[in-house]
Order: sequence, then structure tokens, then C-alpha cells
Amino acid sequence: MISVEEASKTILMNFRKLGREKVAIIDALARVAGEDVYAAYDIPGAANSAMDGYAVRHRDTAGANRRNPVSLKIVEHIPAGHVPQKKIRRGEAARIMTGGLIPAGADAVIRQEDTKAAGTDVLVIAEIAAGKDIRFAGEDVQNGSLVISQGTFIKPAVIGMLAALGRTQISVYRRPRVAIIATGDELVAVTRKPPAGKIINSNSYALSAQVLACGGMPLMLGIARDRKKDLQRLFKSATASADLIISSGGVSVGDFDFVKTVMKEGGNSLHFWRVAMKPGKPLAFGEIEGVPVLGLPGNPVSTMVSFEQFVRPCLLKMQGHENLFRPLIKAVLMEEIRKKAGARHFIRAIVKKEKNKYFVSSTGGQGSGILSSMVLANALIVLAENATKVKKGSLVDVQLLAD
Repeated sequence: MISVEEASKTILMNFRKLGREKVAIIDALARVAGEDVYAAYDIPGAANSAMDGYAVRHRDTAGANRRNPVSLKIVEHIPAGHVPQKKIRRGEAARIMTGGLIPAGADAVIRQEDTKAAGTDVLVIAEIAAGKDIRFAGEDVQNGSLVISQGTFIKPAVIGMLAALGRTQISVYRRPRVAIIATGDELVAVTRKPPAGKIINSNSYALSAQVLACGGMPLMLGIARDRKKDLQRLFKSATASADLIISSGGVSVGDFDFVKTVMKEGGNSLHFWRVAMKPGKPLAFGEIEGVPVLGLPGNPVSTMVSFEQFVRPCLLKMQGHENLFRPLIKAVLMEEIRKKAGARHFIRAIVKKEKNKYFVSSTGGQGSGILSSMVLANALIVLAENATKVKKGSLVDVQLLAD
């Protein structure tokens, strides 16, 4: 049996970034840029107004106030998208809308609120400085500059910038294809009412959702019955198209737990089996026909917690992400917790923030089959291997289940 750290290190060292592909920019959301993106022109391309008002020479507003307004002659109206036709000279102004191009001769924009209409003139009631409320050419992005670096996480603002740069596509790291196999004679499809002794295969759906949540593409291959040949068949099918195979169940010490056996056969490999953690102790990692396989425990909570600790970081690494792990915080424990020494415990919990402090409590029953405890949880309390009794009011490590 190995530690959580050893297991994580062993698993991650066997994964690399996947190849890259070109996608439409809107399809690049939450993915990682696989190329550097440079600007082909300035943004904005020319000086324009930051608000509705009047384009003026700042010198013409000197000394202006409400008691002593300065009168300027309006020589032009400049809506956004129109090219100015007049040069602003001494004593003149141009009515301008937000985004309108700054006319020659003008070096500032006075906002509408600091003016009063006076027929064909405008009365300026505030003095302004040169450059006031002008967006200058290249102020946002300069021609030839590196705007988006390879490895950038693509959020909505990045997509907006790509569009502003005139890009319709971008290279991103490929999404991993993840084959999901459930094992056990006790499992039935979600469309069936389970007869006595049977349960619905919820693991495949929970795992598929977890894969989707971190950017992967789940391939649900169904249920492998408690027969070695059935498991071999589904594993063989998975290796044809998957970048990673996840199985649930069949990794313990039962008479029908064949996952480890299949992983040891032929040219396959088993790197380790069993991790010093609860829930999730019976976990296996290896390869089948060169495709990495993570054999997760079969109990629903064990399956999901194991995914969080070991599978999610792999999927993120394959997609080019740099931040692979969930955030860890310190929180005040709101109850006493007792455990046996020897394994790291991940306790389903609810964490809340009050007055710049985090407080955490368990979701109740912690049995590995109590899926409702995961439904309630937004975090996991992480208790060290050597801990046995953690008092109420202690500061504990908490792994957030949402960024």
C-alpha cells in the first residue's frame, strides 16, 4: 500500500499533454491555448471618444466653470462608425458619440454632463486636460504584440479578444477521450427497476459528469459482468479509441475482482494497487495495450473521491492546464472527528465563509455508499494519516470541490 502522494506522483508522471487541434473560438471556452496569438493591428485602430460629449481643443476650455462658461461653435456631428470631415480649430467643437473617431485638431473630449446646449453652440462649464476621455490608437493592443500566450486558460474575455483580433479559430490542446467501464453482476442499467439484490449503475453517470466537468469526453462502454472474458472484451474495446480508461469496482480482494488480473496479463502492467486513504483504498493503476487504466473502487463515494484525487489532475494535465489540483484552505472544524491512524481521510463536508474565516462541518454519515453525502458536499475535510482525534475548533485542511 502506498501513500496518496506516491500514488499521485506515479500516476501523473505517466501522462503528457495531448496533441493540438484547431477549433472555432466559441468552442475554445475553458480550454487551453495551444499557440501564441499576436496582434495584426492596433486596438483601437484610431483615437476615439470614451463617452458621449464634444471633441475640443483642451486649451479652449481654460478657466471654464458654471459661472463663466466658454462658448464653442459646433461644426460637425460624429456618430460612432463615421469618419470626421472637419478639423477642429480655435473656438470650435464637434458633437461626438462614444466610439466616434477624434477629428483632427481636437485633443480632448468633454463629457456631455459638463456642457449646456446653446443653439448652434455649446457652453463648456468645466476645464479639461489634454487627452481627457480619449481612447488612443493601440491603447489596448499594439500591432505585433503577443496578446495570448500558449498555455493560457481560455475564459470569455479571451474569446472576446480573439474576436477583436479578427481570429475565427485558435489551436487548443485536445480533449481526452475517457472510456468508462462499470463492473459487477449486481449492476443494472438506469432504465431498469432493479430487482432484489441488484442496484442501478450510477457510477458510470457520476464519472461521466466528472469527466465532462474537467473538459474530458466520456465514452460510457457499459457494464462488465463478473467474468474475466467480459472485462477483457470491454478493456479491448476501450483501447481502440480512449486516451484513458476508468473502471469502477472489481479492484478489491473478492473472488470476482478481475481488474488487477487483467492489468497484469500479457504485455500489460500494474504499477500499484491500494492507497492509504479512506474512502478509496482499493485503487489500481497500470496500462492495457499502452493505454493508462485507473481501476477505481466500486462504492459510489469511493469512486468519486478517488476521481477527484487522481483522475481529474491527469485529465487537466493532458489538456495543457498548469493548475491541476483543487484549492486547499484552512477552516475551523465545527465538530469533533475521530478516526483510526494509518490512512488519510477525505470527509465529505460543507464549508462556509463568515467574516473572513472558513468554517467546516461534515455532511453526516460517511459510509462509502452514501451518495447523498456527496450531493450535499462542497468540500472534503482532509485528515492526515497519523491523526486519530481532531477536536472541535481545530484548524483543518479543506479541499474545495469547486474553484
